Amino acid sequence: MPRSFVFLQGVTSPFFPRLADRLASRGHRVQRVNFCAGDALVWGRRPALSYRGRLGGLETFFARLFDHDGVSDLVLFGDERPVHRPAIALARQRGITVHIFEEGYLRPDWFTLERQGVNANSRLPHDPAWYLAVAPRLPRNADVAPTHPRLSARARHDMAYHLANLLNPLAYPGYRSHRPDTALLEYLGWALRFAPLPWRRRRDARAIARLIGRQHRYFLLPLQLNADVQITHHSPYRDMREVLSAVLTSFARHAPGDARLVIKNHPLDTGLVHYQRFLKPIAADLGIAERLQYLETGHLPTLLDHAAGVVTVNSTVGVSALLHRAPTLALGEAIYDVPGLTFQGGLDDFWTGASAPDRPLVDAFRKTVVHCTQINGDLYTDEGIAMALESCVQRLEGDDLLAQLLPQADTKLPRGVAEATP
Repeated sequence: MPRSFVFLQGVTSPFFPRLADRLASRGHRVQRVNFCAGDALVWGRRPALSYRGRLGGLETFFARLFDHDGVSDLVLFGDERPVHRPAIALARQRGITVHIFEEGYLRPDWFTLERQGVNANSRLPHDPAWYLAVAPRLPRNADVAPTHPRLSARARHDMAYHLANLLNPLAYPGYRSHRPDTALLEYLGWALRFAPLPWRRRRDARAIARLIGRQHRYFLLPLQLNADVQITHHSPYRDMREVLSAVLTSFARHAPGDARLVIKNHPLDTGLVHYQRFLKPIAADLGIAERLQYLETGHLPTLLDHAAGVVTVNSTVGVSALLHRAPTLALGEAIYDVPGLTFQGGLDDFWTGASAPDRPLVDAFRKTVVHCTQINGDLYTDEGIAMALESCVQRLEGDDLLAQLLPQADTKLPRGVAEATP
């Protein structure tokens, strides 16, 4: 039966328009709400509404849209964007299915598609027994086709989107981006950071080789983007500087004296926060300057293979750490913060009490997450988008895969709910 899909904001690429075209070709009604000139540029001539007001008027706007247009499905990227939160709340009240895309829980060959919520809002349970009971009932995960994400493709789409947004004061006067910094400032930061990266890659590769060659025991802290909603909405920290201060203080006081702390920057960090400069006086005051290694780059799988433990807030690197069998601590809300996968004690105890994740549970977790939430492909390249479209259409048209495994399909399960176990 044909359905009525409304698309909200997506990534700055042709992914959402091509997905909408595929749905329309199958007889579904498709329209979009554009919030800014960049949205309008990406969407092109396809059916769309424009919202030009401020955030305070969105609830009324969406209520009118949902009640008068017979909307059955809502499609968007990221469930914490300010323009998305009122739409999601109203859709749930009206029984409209909410499909949420997000960067992959398992990267780089996957991206996420869930219903109701992603990341800390996901309905994936935090009960280890549930995964161990469910996984054997699931079909074998299909072989993953490797993707080849290119930063150049992502940058090209992003720049076109933000150039169009220069028209916002006239065309969309009420729009305010969810990103805290202007595009121009971010581009300037990236330019300054990326220019010396070839030299830094060589330097960081030598530092990693020394760590491993000399068999130094080290813990790894992979940084997340400073303004990521995973930090600002789903953790007790305001930004990454607070995370760094807390981790360095705990490491200095409680880690074994022969241990080192390796801090690796996020590959897409804007460079607007100079972390190495920020870390230097803190490490000196704590007396751990010689035990601290800061990396701008570096081969993450190699670092994970040799780490004594991984400390993260809620980065998807945490999933990679589990797959590499590295002891892992999540300081914020994360889908993988499950007893048996991650360390369940506090940060101070992790340095001496960390243990490797349970191998059968890791395998069951991965199999279940892939089956219920992951799409093979990428969101920015023509090849990656083409690879993913058919699977996305099947998920959007089909049954809720996770709901089939949960006793309460539309309820976000609290951590460790016993009733989640089949």
